[in-house]
Amino acid sequence: MRHILLIGKDGQLGQELQQVLAPLGEIKSVGRDSLDLANPEAIAKMVAEVKPDLIVNAAAYTAVDKAETEQDLAQAINGIAPGILAKQAQEIGATLIHVSTDYVFDGSQSHPYLETDPTQPLGVYGQSKLAGEQAILSTQANAAIVRTAWVYGVGGKGNFVKTMLRLGAEREELRVVCDQVGSPTWTGDLAEAIVQLSQQINPEIAGIYHYTNSGVTSWYDLAIAIFEEAKQLGFPLKIQRVVPISTAEYPTPARRPAYSVLNTQKISAILGSYPPHWRQSLRKMLSKLAKKG
Repeated sequence: MRHILLIGKDGQLGQELQQVLAPLGEIKSVGRDSLDLANPEAIAKMVAEVKPDLIVNAAAYTAVDKAETEQDLAQAINGIAPGILAKQAQEIGATLIHVSTDYVFDGSQSHPYLETDPTQPLGVYGQSKLAGEQAILSTQANAAIVRTAWVYGVGGKGNFVKTMLRLGAEREELRVVCDQVGSPTWTGDLAEAIVQLSQQINPEIAGIYHYTNSGVTSWYDLAIAIFEEAKQLGFPLKIQRVVPISTAEYPTPARRPAYSVLNTQKISAILGSYPPHWRQSLRKMLSKLAKKG
């Protein structure tokens, strides 16, 4: 039987992964309460205890703005911990799947980013995630780094989709940024892709992959789509108007990439199909959320 160590069980992706990884073997799922990723010794101890064949790291320091003032913590969790996991995986002959981000790019491109395109993070969060990627690659472990973007799911504390639904139920008007574009990615699809990749990864195809849902949109257009779909499903909404605004009108401590579209051809060739369109997956997620109540 395959032994699997899933890190980040309580996050929106971790919750999906717990379900889809279950048929593959015996899972040890850990969260912040049982594994402090800022503690290198705790990481090594956990891997030694579980002796996994597969490690999936879905945990991260994701507070993009807070990272600007908590640089050491972001670096410890995002930059150093992945390298330790890779080293441990290499020592015991395990496979590592690590989730990374579009924030390793500066968003200045106007065509989808390839895995080989130059990285240039705009802030501490992106810098720490890039450091984690580099730490993994330096070990030459049997590892896949899966960069994704604009992630949302039914589980977890909050994401753009759930935030829009909450605010749309409270307010008649919302202002949403219209000059940042990307590909919204449902955790249901991302988790399935990670599981498929984990069964195929080997030293010959190890490395970096991009996975998002297909299609491109802006935060503004995504908000419009959320409300259109949610109304059809009977969500309680007060929202009457969504006003498009520029990034400059919504300043944040950390800069965001204006263009976050990732090229998914490489992973699609491995998986045998392209990711579903983001609107189709949004509809599925909202249906699940409606059933959940």
